[in-house]
Amino acid sequence: MTTAAVFGTGSWGTAFSAVLADSGTAVRMWGRRAEVVEQINAGTNEDYLPGIRLPQRISATTDPAEAAEGASIVVLAVPSQTLRGNLQGWARLLPRGAAIVSLMKGVELGTTKRMSEVIAEVGGIDPERIVAISGPNLAREIALRQPAASVVACVDEQVAQRVADACAAPYFRPYTNTDVIGTELGGAVKNVVALAVGMAEGMGMGDNSKASIITRGLAETTRLGVALGGDPATFAGLAGLGDLVATCMSPLSRNRTFGVNLGRGMTVDEVIAVTKQTAEGVKSCESILQLAQDHGIDVPIIEQVNAVVHEGRTPQQVVESLLSRARKAEVD
Repeated sequence: MTTAAVFGTGSWGTAFSAVLADSGTAVRMWGRRAEVVEQINAGTNEDYLPGIRLPQRISATTDPAEAAEGASIVVLAVPSQTLRGNLQGWARLLPRGAAIVSLMKGVELGTTKRMSEVIAEVGGIDPERIVAISGPNLAREIALRQPAASVVACVDEQVAQRVADACAAPYFRPYTNTDVIGTELGGAVKNVVALAVGMAEGMGMGDNSKASIITRGLAETTRLGVALGGDPATFAGLAGLGDLVATCMSPLSRNRTFGVNLGRGMTVDEVIAVTKQTAEGVKSCESILQLAQDHGIDVPIIEQVNAVVHEGRTPQQVVESLLSRARKAEVD
């Protein structure tokens, strides 16, 4: 039986642990909070996925060494901006030869590194062992075993296939891809676009407005991803368009919900105060904008979202700025 270690007991880490367990993989989760670990060992995670029973193949511990021991797959499911600090403590514990899987969808502040790059740098992990999983992955729906698909990306296709085999549940269909750059960028940038869509929703705008933001947001994502070496086809697939639509349109989306509150007039600090889980786009919009600027890529939606979150602009000012831009051809 394949054994996987999952570092992180949040909603997506827990839901993906259930996917692994339902696929026949034995799962040991690591959690920082003893009370959450106790819940998981009792078969639930009421803090993050209330009312959902977890498979029996899942156990949990607060000891990272115990979680990692003997695992052939190690899954990292912590907030993206905490990865570096956490991995510095975990790197020596990771089994040699294990596939290292990132569920995180962000770009590191300061370095503008993707999560796979942070893993390679801090953990000393060969890129051929690093896997990025992304797609329309709303955690609660997956934990409820509703059908979903996702992308398992690794530069080594055999490693990608090994991880895909371990998470191919009856309701979860993984597709392999060798485009790690595109897969990660699609997952990170869609969070920022979802903030914009949420703001439009909160301001009372309709589906035309939201569809326009999604479509132009996809154009920005693709421009940036291709400039970094991603495959354009990736952005038309599950890790691009699929994840973007789910995150921008679902009330289960943390980033969309955060944006809705901003659109209704709440300040960033007020929204943070009532938000229980991490909305990755709030922090990553700054690093993604820096990444785009470093490569000379025009990303007006990302730029304006960052202006609301970090520079004090209002959503209404952002709308006016976007609509008053010089007109141009749709396709560059």
